Amino acid sequence: MADAHFRLENSWAPIEGDDGGGFVFTLVNLSDAPISGFTLAYTSLTRVKDQPACGNARFLRRNANFHQFAPLDGFVLEPGAAWQFSVQGLWRPARHRTDGAKSAYLTLADGTHVDVAVDDLMLAGRHSEPAPSLLPEGKVTEPFALLPYPAEAQLQAGETFPVALYPADGTSLDDQKAMQAVGALYRRLFSVGHAPFALGSVHEGRALKFVADTTLPKESYRLDFGSDITLTYGDAAGRAYGLTALAQLLHGARLEPQTFSFPASGHIKDAPRYGWRGCHLDVSRQFYPVADVTRLIDIMAWLRLNIFHWHLTDDEAWRLEIKAYPTLTTLGVLRGPDEPMLPQLGNGAQPVGGFYTQEDVKAIVAHAASLHVEVVPEIDIPGHSTATLTALPDLVDGQEAPDSYRSVQGYPNNALNPAIEETYVFLGKVFDEMVELFPSKLIHIGGDEVAANTWMASPLARKLMEKEGIEGTFGLQSHFMKRIQGMLAERGRKLAGWDEVSHGGGVDPAGTLLMAWQKPEVGIELAREGYDVVMTPGQAYYLDMVQATEWQEPGASWAGTVPPQHTYTYEAVGEFPEELKPRMRGVQACIWSEHFLNRDYFNHLVFPRLGAIAEAAWTPKDRKDWLRFAAIAPLVPKL
Repeated sequence: MADAHFRLENSWAPIEGDDGGGFVFTLVNLSDAPISGFTLAYTSLTRVKDQPACGNARFLRRNANFHQFAPLDGFVLEPGAAWQFSVQGLWRPARHRTDGAKSAYLTLADGTHVDVAVDDLMLAGRHSEPAPSLLPEGKVTEPFALLPYPAEAQLQAGETFPVALYPADGTSLDDQKAMQAVGALYRRLFSVGHAPFALGSVHEGRALKFVADTTLPKESYRLDFGSDITLTYGDAAGRAYGLTALAQLLHGARLEPQTFSFPASGHIKDAPRYGWRGCHLDVSRQFYPVADVTRLIDIMAWLRLNIFHWHLTDDEAWRLEIKAYPTLTTLGVLRGPDEPMLPQLGNGAQPVGGFYTQEDVKAIVAHAASLHVEVVPEIDIPGHSTATLTALPDLVDGQEAPDSYRSVQGYPNNALNPAIEETYVFLGKVFDEMVELFPSKLIHIGGDEVAANTWMASPLARKLMEKEGIEGTFGLQSHFMKRIQGMLAERGRKLAGWDEVSHGGGVDPAGTLLMAWQKPEVGIELAREGYDVVMTPGQAYYLDMVQATEWQEPGASWAGTVPPQHTYTYEAVGEFPEELKPRMRGVQACIWSEHFLNRDYFNHLVFPRLGAIAEAAWTPKDRKDWLRFAAIAPLVPKL
């Protein structure tokens, strides 16, 4: 924000006897005029408690990550001068430079809003450690740039590589189209890279033969290298994966010929380790344009990931157009000082919105399907529904106090009420439109982080509990989820959710898929209860988590520190008893967007760890090699 007339410096220091430590904020007036009678708002994931101790300021309010303060009465901030104030009473200590203010703005005495420049959180009171190198120097014993690495590869390196691969005489139209599709994928990801495929004979190229073999397992392929190359495949996905492997081999040999080669002879015999190889994207906290979503899906296809879990709604915004309820994508997406929802996580004086039209969704789903990626949509219910209730206030029990409970993130009363029948009418119409947009047999309904005292002050909820013999919040949640499961079944869909769906009696496990995110042991507990499980623990597979302990390394830290080597070597199935392993369907990366205020932050935190999870999802444990991965990972395209 080069032209900002105000700047907010922020630092954190440990304080003896206060586990959360304290902030010191310094607002500098770079304008030519004095200001008075103003307030300062900032957004931060390091939230203050309801009554923080302030020095030289008055605390006005907090809503989740939104905080607002004012100077003491009569204060005038002159040009070139600074207003400094301190805040104690934080829910947790700051641990990294991204734990401070993510955005800020002033509301002046006349009601206008002015952006304030902010930057990294500084550390006072101890050494501010610089960020370390996250990858060691790579080393390959087999000079082939394949990621994920195949289940079996017996290859001899060639001294040269073909200019391009072209279809042998007699190649079918379908096989030629598959070459064109993977070639187009390569061109989108590497716009200046040399094309790996041509559809006509190429001087110094090599012919590629295709053999369909329906006895091969789903998604599997075999490559045989010689004077010509033969790709044998079991289905269209296997063919695409074999072509992607060839494109990767050529790309590495061209880009780093001192390290990588193209095979002269030998074979690759390959199939995935898991059927569910997922990547999740939260588009509620930050909005990603369609081009970014499709590029992420392209990167997934390059890494042979096959499930795109699209987190479309949360407290911060509802991003999916629902024609029956247009206010979901008018009122339910707007954040700003004078908008239906307050700024959060990077928002300042300017209003922000953004949603996906149904035409956008159809295009993204079709694009993903062409790359053998299934889109599993998520609307997060019953909790994380602030945006929904902002757009549809009639879904609130009007007798319930507006601040009767707070969510984990500090949103007041953010859950759909199971005792309001209109809730199910609303969700039925939403599901009706979703099943027309998403061919996936699964609809993910969230189910996570409902606060323990949710609905307890709602007279309607109390009446339902008494009538049905339900105990507590999680009994109500189970009642709600069972109804939702039935509604999905009526529409030919099955329920997926986060691990808390099992709380309070859960739902019918048959056909239900739950994602273990809180800790690895949860996955085993869910499998014992009869649920199919995808492993996505925050301690290994949450890509917003910080990658090193040093202060200057960015990211979140609630699940600990997740270096790329830990993500790579973590074995999700490791503690599963043999009889429960069939219930472990696969693994998934989760990209939560609180910290992703720009593309550089996204790329720094997502890569190389997305490639590490792709290899964990595909490559057998005994074929994994950390140093080989470190050599190949820098070749993976970024957003």
